Amino acid sequence: MNTAIIIAGGSGSRMGQDIPKQFIHVYDKPVLIYTLEGFQRHPDIDAIEVVCLDGWHDVLWAYAKQFHIDKLKWVVSGGKTGQESIRNGVYHLEGECRGSDIIVIHDGIRPMVDDTVLTDVIQTAKAYGNGVTSLPYNEQIFVVSEEMDGTTTEYIPRERLRRVSTPQAYRFETLLRAYRTAFEKEIGIYGASYTNTMMVELGERLYFSSGSDKNIKLTTKDDLEMFKAYLRMDRDAGRKG
Repeated sequence: MNTAIIIAGGSGSRMGQDIPKQFIHVYDKPVLIYTLEGFQRHPDIDAIEVVCLDGWHDVLWAYAKQFHIDKLKWVVSGGKTGQESIRNGVYHLEGECRGSDIIVIHDGIRPMVDDTVLTDVIQTAKAYGNGVTSLPYNEQIFVVSEEMDGTTTEYIPRERLRRVSTPQAYRFETLLRAYRTAFEKEIGIYGASYTNTMMVELGERLYFSSGSDKNIKLTTKDDLEMFKAYLRMDRDAGRKG
């Protein structure tokens, strides 16, 4: 079984809105529902769990019914940090998922996950135990000199760099063991840590899968406007087709 954990536990203060950004309406539909629809329609996803901000569970269930997200099986509360929220979602699946099941972790505010990206990350995880969505890095990266601030004598070849995001996929037994170890030993759980960085800190080798530039994360108002622009382009293309 392939199960998606959608992380929607944040308050979204940087968006400057009165409601959490995952529940902001875009063309009469919450951002989170756009995200869930991508997983609902994908044939390789069997079940969905959402890690949701407290106080919004009933709202989410109502939206899921309204927009026919019938793969949604569980809604659990988030934690104080992103890693605590993911951990809560992983722990809740114990007894629901088998060790060999694939768990796909995705940000609820990335509403444009592509079908091919989702397919590839699942296939990669089935083949190697994990899969992390990635894209090449096209800018030059230089290292600031330790001897003289504001200067450099070293760069990192961009061919060795990858931009990673969600979706990410892992075998459930590996994911569960990793989160237990990470929180017991306090490894890879603070700051901007995510599942992928935690796994590397725990000594796991990660395998890259394909990504998409359209898979944007809605953090600011500018991101929201970009999302609206993509939707308009898709609708215009559909009319022309």
